[in-house]
Amino acid sequence: MKAKGGKPVYGAAVGILMLDARFPRIPGDMGNALTWPFPVLYKVVRKASPDLVVRNRAEGLLDVFLDAARELVADGADGITTNCGFLSLFQEELCASLPVPVATSSLMQVALVNRLMPAGKRAGILTISASTLSEEHLRKAGVPPGTPIGTTEGGREFTRAILDNETEMDVALARADNIGAASQLVSDNPDIGALVLECTNMTPYAADIREAAGVPVFTIESFVSWFHSGLVPRRYHPSTGS
Repeated sequence: MKAKGGKPVYGAAVGILMLDARFPRIPGDMGNALTWPFPVLYKVVRKASPDLVVRNRAEGLLDVFLDAARELVADGADGITTNCGFLSLFQEELCASLPVPVATSSLMQVALVNRLMPAGKRAGILTISASTLSEEHLRKAGVPPGTPIGTTEGGREFTRAILDNETEMDVALARADNIGAASQLVSDNPDIGALVLECTNMTPYAADIREAAGVPVFTIESFVSWFHSGLVPRRYHPSTGS
């Protein structure tokens, strides 16, 4: 057997484009490496603050995201994702410029989740910022028009701490914001049969949301884990039974 080379890093198929942020990233957060059961490659996109990306449409950042993605591919990534659902805006450009698959946003799961639902049910979206989640963000992620959207905006902790890039966050209050917003969304829309969490920082609260809202919850972790399973399919060994 001959081993093949060609890249500097092996064993980390997923490359993650990270916002330039300093808020706490607890386990479950996409930016906490302990979240993943497989190795990942991180690349911080300098000057891509949460405020600029979420509240200001990542204005002027396309080229730096493209450059950072190319660096991840050159370093060994076999697929690219990002740590902000609002970067669905760059899905088409990244796909057109890179030689590997790209999954920019958790929102890309909505159409698939809808196909899983019983008759009369559909997915709803929980976002960190409904006021700036535009029709363009949704369209570029393939989200069907009219999808119900809830938000943690106006809560006590989560949206402010993340988007203002604060270095401390009250996790209990952030959890309460997510649970409250999700429960309200489901209560207001009885046809919701599942939730897709737009924000990659919401994953630590997914189990609590599932329990409180009573519907399945899909996150960036579920999306990237599926993505990874295609990049690196599990190899089975019949002779060992595993």
